[in-house]
Amino acid sequence: MYRFIDHTADIAFEVEAESLEELVCDAAIAFYSAFTYLEELDESESMEVSLSESNPDGLLFSWLNELLFIFDTNHFAGKHVEVKIKENDRIELHGKIFGGRLSPEKVKLEPKAITLHNFRVEKTERGWRAFVVVDI
Repeated sequence: MYRFIDHTADIAFEVEAESLEELVCDAAIAFYSAFTYLEELDESESMEVSLSESNPDGLLFSWLNELLFIFDTNHFAGKHVEVKIKENDRIELHGKIFGGRLSPEKVKLEPKAITLHNFRVEKTERGWRAFVVVDI
C-alpha cells in the first residue's frame, strides 16, 4: 500500500507493507503511478533487475534509482512488478518489471532524481515502512 504526500516542489510517497519484498514492489508501483498513466501501459515487455546491498535503505534507494535509469534511458515503465529477496551477508534482490515502452501521452511528469531528503526504510510492528522523495 502506498500514498502520496503533499510536497512543495517534489513528489513524495510513503509505502507500508508486511514484507520487504512487498515494500519494494509497492514502491515501484508508487513511482510509476506518480510519473505515468498506469492504465495506458501494457505488459507486453519485461525487464529484469538484480541488486545487492548491505541494508534495506540502500536496497530500496538502489532499486528506485534503477527504475529511474530504465525510465530515462529505455523509456520503459512497469505496471506489475515481481521481486525475490534473499538475505545473507548482504540483501540480494532479483526483480522483474512487466510493462511497456513510454510515449509522450503516457507520461505525467519527468522524474529527475531519487533524493536522500527524508529518505528512510524502517521495520515496524506490522512489517515495513518507507518514505521517498523524488525530484521533478
